[in-house]
Amino acid sequence: MMDLSFIQPEWKIEKIEVATLTGERARSAGSNGRLGDHGKSCSVRIARITIDGDTGFGHTGSLTEEMAEAVVGMRLIDLFDPNGRILKPYRIPLEYPILDWIGRRLDKPVYELVSRLNREPGSPLVVPCYDTSLYFDDLHLASEQDAVALLKEEAEQGYAKGHRNFKIKVGRGGRHMPIAEGTQRDIAIIHGVAEVAGPSGRIMIDANNAYNLNLTKEVLAACSDVNLYWVEEAFHEDDALYADLKAWLRERGQNVLIADGEGLASPHLVSWAKNGLVDVLQYDIIYPGFTHWLELGAELDQAGLRSAPHCYGNAYGIYALAHIAAAINHFEFVEHDDITIEGMDTSAYRVEDGMFHVPAKAGFGLAFDEELFASRVETSGWSR
Repeated sequence: MMDLSFIQPEWKIEKIEVATLTGERARSAGSNGRLGDHGKSCSVRIARITIDGDTGFGHTGSLTEEMAEAVVGMRLIDLFDPNGRILKPYRIPLEYPILDWIGRRLDKPVYELVSRLNREPGSPLVVPCYDTSLYFDDLHLASEQDAVALLKEEAEQGYAKGHRNFKIKVGRGGRHMPIAEGTQRDIAIIHGVAEVAGPSGRIMIDANNAYNLNLTKEVLAACSDVNLYWVEEAFHEDDALYADLKAWLRERGQNVLIADGEGLASPHLVSWAKNGLVDVLQYDIIYPGFTHWLELGAELDQAGLRSAPHCYGNAYGIYALAHIAAAINHFEFVEHDDITIEGMDTSAYRVEDGMFHVPAKAGFGLAFDEELFASRVETSGWSR
């Protein structure tokens, strides 16, 4: 529960402005098991909220001009439930700018507002992270050897930027290559990236549902000599297939976690996890969002399950992930992609030796170029 006793009853939402800020990844991202090229361009839709004369910035998902019009003039306290959580209708549209505003008003990082771990208040927050940028950038290459060399080179770029843990997109045979050839290339690339990560680096593989059960077993068996930490979205969620995979891993003594939950996940996933079929839950940090994760993370902690909120393609979400980590005991990793957004200064954060160092700055620790933001509101955004 977040302490809202500081909120004065007269504080009202005075203004909401929305603009899209654009930028790009450090390197263009190729295909994955189900989609084509992801490219280099990125954007974030940001809302600036004004309450009691001060502003907060944050990602906004589904905020419409009509909702903004209805919210302007409301009391801040009326956007929260009695447990100190933002009410559901306002979460995805407004939770990030509201939480950022509260942090700025109190001159505290958001992680201090939501922390429920055994952390000393004011102590540094340092969270494990992984490089999520290893996509199918090799499909133009006929040679498996050349493909492995390219993905190793990309992993080395991540290593030079401080990463020690890597997630590798697999499932080339699901759509983009013949099954046998694509699966063999997946296996070779996993081994190549593992060489870069070294014996202590953790490797995650993500098939985006492009495998079936037997292909998953084939890849896991071939990579039993790798420090494979989890297999993510191996195939569409199915409790019978998960039970089979779990039993197979147990019989082999292979300690690989099963991770799932991104996208249109089965509504039964949490209960399957509680029944021992899934180890790591991965609902997105933007949809269903931060406040949802405050609730879900507590539920998963109680069940002894692990949390690794998904975040890809949204540069704001990377930094939100770091803050939610302070509220979840069994938080695993920040999913990190190297993205630069014009007008959004992330320089207070840093990746070092596989860890994400979170600044003790007010709100979400991000600085926005107010002049640029105002200009984007004027040219392509809106204000209420």
